[in-house]
Amino acid sequence: MAGWTRFVVARRKPVVATWLVLFLLGGYATSNLGKLLTNRFSVPGSDAEKGLSILRSRFHERGDGAFTLVVQSTGAALNPAVAEAAAQRAASQLKQGKAGPPRPAGPGVLYVQIQTPLEAADAKNRTVAMRRAIGSVPGSRTYLTGFPALAHDEQPIYSHDLSRGEEIAVPIALIVLVFMFGTLGAVIVPIAFALATLPTTLGLVWALAHLGNMAQYVTNIITLIGLAIAIDYSMLVVFRFREELSRGRPPDAALQTTMMTAGRATLFSGTTVAIGLAALLLMPLPFIRSMGAGGVLIPLVSMAASATLLPALLSLLGTRINRLRVAPRALLERRASGAPGMWSRLAGSIMRRPVPYLVITAAVLLALAIPATGLHVTGGDNRNTPSGTEAADGLLLLKSRVGPGSLAPNQIVIDTGRSGSATAPETVAAELRLVGELRSDRRVEPASIQAPALATATVARAANLIDASARALQVRASGRTDAGTQTAVDLVRRIRNTYIPRAGFPAGERVLLTGAPAFGLDFIDKAYSAFHWLLAVVLVVSFLVLLRAFRSVVLPAKAVLMNFLSISATYGALVFVFQHGIGKAIGFHSSPQIEAWIPIFLFAMLFGLSMDYEIFLLTRMREEWDKRHDNPHAVAFGLEHTGRIITAAAIIMIAAFSGLMSGTFVGLQEFGFGLAIAIFLDATIVRALLVPALMKLLGRWNWYLPERVRRTLRLRAEPEPLAGG
Repeated sequence: MAGWTRFVVARRKPVVATWLVLFLLGGYATSNLGKLLTNRFSVPGSDAEKGLSILRSRFHERGDGAFTLVVQSTGAALNPAVAEAAAQRAASQLKQGKAGPPRPAGPGVLYVQIQTPLEAADAKNRTVAMRRAIGSVPGSRTYLTGFPALAHDEQPIYSHDLSRGEEIAVPIALIVLVFMFGTLGAVIVPIAFALATLPTTLGLVWALAHLGNMAQYVTNIITLIGLAIAIDYSMLVVFRFREELSRGRPPDAALQTTMMTAGRATLFSGTTVAIGLAALLLMPLPFIRSMGAGGVLIPLVSMAASATLLPALLSLLGTRINRLRVAPRALLERRASGAPGMWSRLAGSIMRRPVPYLVITAAVLLALAIPATGLHVTGGDNRNTPSGTEAADGLLLLKSRVGPGSLAPNQIVIDTGRSGSATAPETVAAELRLVGELRSDRRVEPASIQAPALATATVARAANLIDASARALQVRASGRTDAGTQTAVDLVRRIRNTYIPRAGFPAGERVLLTGAPAFGLDFIDKAYSAFHWLLAVVLVVSFLVLLRAFRSVVLPAKAVLMNFLSISATYGALVFVFQHGIGKAIGFHSSPQIEAWIPIFLFAMLFGLSMDYEIFLLTRMREEWDKRHDNPHAVAFGLEHTGRIITAAAIIMIAAFSGLMSGTFVGLQEFGFGLAIAIFLDATIVRALLVPALMKLLGRWNWYLPERVRRTLRLRAEPEPLAGG
């Protein structure tokens, strides 16, 4: 690091100029990024995906791309022909759009399904044109709803909720930075860091988006993580630089020491953040992989900026970093010198009574983690859909009339493989046996069952129950509950494992269950069958990286264990607040299930972000141990000199994530709460109390490194302690 720092300092102006160019290029690319991003959802290899493929190829429809026109009378009796004509006008705005027959939904309400072969991400872009084509229907009010219309109407709300974190975080970050640094000269550094890394990363996302699908929300993930990293790394490095300057060292020597210690810590920290996000690439789901591919770029770019831009800026600023004071000089000098204060008193208290601190903090975390054993996930459905948009209001109207399950029917697709075979006697007999099984299940709404064998040939074709060549057919059956409920999931398993085999379709015919309930189950099965591999990879690779960073087998094992305990407590808090409904008292939504993507993304993001604090803390402890070989002194010294930085960084991160908690959607509330509570627990209970207490009790074992491991990793031998240490 010393040699690298000298190399960068000698070229500091070209380095800063390069980052300025990257900022400009990234900013230009970012202005054209939005139209390249989309949310395309698929579960490759699943039965639901295979069934959807048959629906698209044989029936020219996709369940996720279907619209629903709801027509509600405002006084006069509804004319089905008028509703059908309006639906036909809407379908004409879609490539191969096909409107079904009008169906009653109680007094004064009709609804028409509009099928399309388009994916929801593409179909939603036709929502405005379809509504314009529908126009006004005399004596009634119309609602165009369905998954694509919901996605179109909710997109501005999602974007506003996601950006609220940035709106809250930026002013709070500036206030905290000014308070912490005390000089405007120092505040320039994190601002420049963020301005360099965020547009550059988004520019790289722009390039990746030309090579494949990138999730729409990757920009928000990058902004939140990038802002947190920029502040974390800048504060750690700037505080250490000012500390070295306060000792009377010349700027170049102070900078070299800073980069050999704090600068090195930021590189290891960035590596752990990148490991957590890169592990998302192991997930067998394109949507999650795209988030991982985009998200992993921000720690990589931040590491590059930490190794180049930070030393270049600090070299240019030199002692001017302490100019333009907004805090008393005595306060700044006291902070830089590490004079005794609150953190010193806390460190001393922990060193004197480590057992009570360890027992109490561990008990709190374990108590929070226990509810995590009752975590129930859902693949998502229409529950908690906020009202106020045309699509949502139409959905809620239909839901109140026909029931939640009717909006997301199970679709059993049979591909016989031969034209005309869909009407063969043995296939029809199997179809009727299947219908009988469905009717006997109390979880199925009997009136919702649709099958070619139950209708005339004309009606079956009009309802798209049989394809044009009579090679494929489909049977639809709606459950009584919403698609993501445990009851709906149990019904999917029952249909697949019992009803379809019992029906006895002829050999060679493919029978697949698709639809929203099946997709939800397949998403959960696919994601969580790979989640344990994600856990294993992140834990093992992080352990090896930290082993290299801290030259100890005990410290990385402890760090991984503490992070795992912290995240388990976060899962438990989620269950307590949302599943048990405790959060309703403070304005949160209540939900019997946690959305399935949340535990995965929380782990991937939090493992690295939480490890930031661990690395900052242990790096300073390791440095002091190398000097004196006095474990209590090293632990207390590390807490005294990093506690303030960790707390300030945590305040800013919690502010950023709190914007999501005030959002409209329960999923975003769950995600924002999970991120905020994890950072809070990590910065207070774990790093400030539990870790120092445990390290005091472990004593010299903290620094244990077997000689064989040291030689294998080619690590330097333990340095001799200072005289009298």
